[in-house]
Amino acid sequence: MRTELHFSAQDLALTRFAVSPMQEVVTSLRALAHSPAPALHRRWAGQVRERLADAGPDRGRLAAMVPPEGHLPDFLNPAPAGFSPTLAEELAAVTATGAGQVRADLDILAAEAGGRLPAALESLYRDPAAQLPRLAAEIEAYWELALAPYWARIRALLAADVFHRSRQAAEHGTARMLDELHGTVRWDGTALRLERRHCAVTRLNAGAGLLLLPSAFAWPRVLTRVLPPDPPQLIYPARGTATLWEDRPGTAARTDALAAVLGRSRARLLAELDSPASTTELARRTGLSPAAVSQHLTALRTAGLTSAHRAGHTVLSARTAVGDSLFDPDGQAFDTSAAAGRPAR
Repeated sequence: MRTELHFSAQDLALTRFAVSPMQEVVTSLRALAHSPAPALHRRWAGQVRERLADAGPDRGRLAAMVPPEGHLPDFLNPAPAGFSPTLAEELAAVTATGAGQVRADLDILAAEAGGRLPAALESLYRDPAAQLPRLAAEIEAYWELALAPYWARIRALLAADVFHRSRQAAEHGTARMLDELHGTVRWDGTALRLERRHCAVTRLNAGAGLLLLPSAFAWPRVLTRVLPPDPPQLIYPARGTATLWEDRPGTAARTDALAAVLGRSRARLLAELDSPASTTELARRTGLSPAAVSQHLTALRTAGLTSAHRAGHTVLSARTAVGDSLFDPDGQAFDTSAAAGRPAR
């Protein structure tokens, strides 16, 4: 299906970018629903599937609402109010969804599943107000296991994409920026043409403006959300997704340089956290005792270089954006506050 979204001068003026945690929740769940996972994300999927199997947040209501193909419930992806809302802010919008919208989305899921709603969603259909907080708890559990340990890296990727597109628009105009979002998206001067669409998107059934959301997990597709009075959402694969899970080049040399400042053990631990890991796993990799690893991680966390995330009975450590910047191949961190229009501190 081919569709087009016409623009007025006001629509162009209201076009903006945002980074959405809930969008990454939904699209990452869809990536995990495929077996095997998409090639770009197999390293990530291999790390998180075992955690999810133990805890179960990839089953139940949440998984039933994100099938491998087809409709994704609109109410799971509320329009971000600003550039980068927190997960808590977006969950507040999800739990405030009216019963009519929840049931409308579930009706579409049922129709695509042959006319029958999955059993896991029946209670949500009967009483959305009572069940939405439980759904939010499932989403939080999934987030902690699958996305929170990686969020600094994912968010830096998304913010860097916004920075690139914003600079492109400033240097060459909005038309060129829109025309280069994705191979299936074309700007013809008055409308944004979308090809190979699952459903039609037109200005007749969309709000004003356009909300552009880069995604680490949407690849290879462009996704849309149309729910007036919200502006239409265009979710597109972020630039650089293909290298998101790769080891940073020059890690050994940077580890040696950091050792002079942090000490060899702490520099080694920080380098090992290119992927989130538990204290036990880090002790096995480095030969340090679990007690020593714990002591060093506490110091690194206090310095803002690592963060801790509970995954069942295990606590995973991960590098923060500041910690990641120490291994940046260009020797500098991308300041995400710039893409958000905030002054750097």
